[in-house]
Amino acid sequence: MLNFDYRNPTHIVFGKDRLAELDQLVPANARVLVTYGGGSVKRFGTLDKVITALGDRVVFEFGGIEANPKYDTLARAAELARRESIDFLLAVGGGSVMDGTKFIALAAKFDGDSSSLLHHGFNPVPVTEVLPVGTVATLPATGSEMNAFAVVSHQGGKFPVTHPQSFPVFSVLDPSLTFSLPKIQVANGVVDSFVHVVEQYVTFPVDARVQDRMAEGILKTLIEVGPVTVAEPENYNARANLVWSATSALNGMIGSGVPADWTTHMIGHELTAMFGIDHAQTLAVVLPSVWRVRKEQKRAKLLQYAERVWDITSGDEDSRIEQAIAATQAFFEQVGLKTRLRDYDVPQERIADVVAALEAHGMTALSETGDLGLDSSREILELAW
Repeated sequence: MLNFDYRNPTHIVFGKDRLAELDQLVPANARVLVTYGGGSVKRFGTLDKVITALGDRVVFEFGGIEANPKYDTLARAAELARRESIDFLLAVGGGSVMDGTKFIALAAKFDGDSSSLLHHGFNPVPVTEVLPVGTVATLPATGSEMNAFAVVSHQGGKFPVTHPQSFPVFSVLDPSLTFSLPKIQVANGVVDSFVHVVEQYVTFPVDARVQDRMAEGILKTLIEVGPVTVAEPENYNARANLVWSATSALNGMIGSGVPADWTTHMIGHELTAMFGIDHAQTLAVVLPSVWRVRKEQKRAKLLQYAERVWDITSGDEDSRIEQAIAATQAFFEQVGLKTRLRDYDVPQERIADVVAALEAHGMTALSETGDLGLDSSREILELAW
């Protein structure tokens, strides 16, 4: 097992009918900025319940945070926070709203051009003061409700942002708040969560038995409940297991002491930026090809994945690996996501543009071992077409 530090200070408030507890979770004298996305939290009454729960606090609202939150939008929200002396941010929505709100928390107290905060990769941004953030999660997918990471879109690229103080102070996870989601968003959440797990699991062995078993448990749970929760949106038990799987996939626990490979995410980010394909849909397209191209480097963990997650034990090693990849692809299709670039009307000749974008954004040494270059990325994309 690799050396690691692990800290997660987020208070999780899980279950039905917990919104009224915001009155105890948010400081009594806080000036609160409530952030949200395209308006579904208004249409379904969630925002009204949040505002009611905040009682007599001074509350401002900022809506319109995009599905891939844009820097310019978030900069306007940060300016509002500065102007109104906001001292607590409350994100009501899915991963994009939560990500965007984390960036607002960093930018609101930053003395300088906040766009410079986008260029530190996975290293902490250089800020000394961060506004506290709480979340009310309405879409299970990204795990942003229990980690310190965000992804922000700017000038055609997607940029990771993090800081030790970016963990939400608390996150309210009420599965019933997700019942009104369209089926495609639920399917996206299932696949996003699944890929978060495997990018921390299907790498190379380091004898991290606890992390491996936890990862395998989340994967098997998603395989069990994914199709059910897509088909039965008000099945509380299925949705509750999806919500907690999504949070557990990226709260740092299964990634402690193990190598991680975010190749699928990095290539997927370029597809989203260039073609507007939903983030999870890009993952469903890219992941099977990453595994096929990187079969030798990932052989031991792919075989473990085949046996422990899919119960595949017959056939030679190559056969078992291909069965596991095919089973994964079929699972993505079963919950409603296509797994080929051509399914999203991406012309094959545009693959060269995606590779050029990877080069422009410095994504030239990907994988858990940093040896996946542009030629391999091109091969992955060609295979995924």
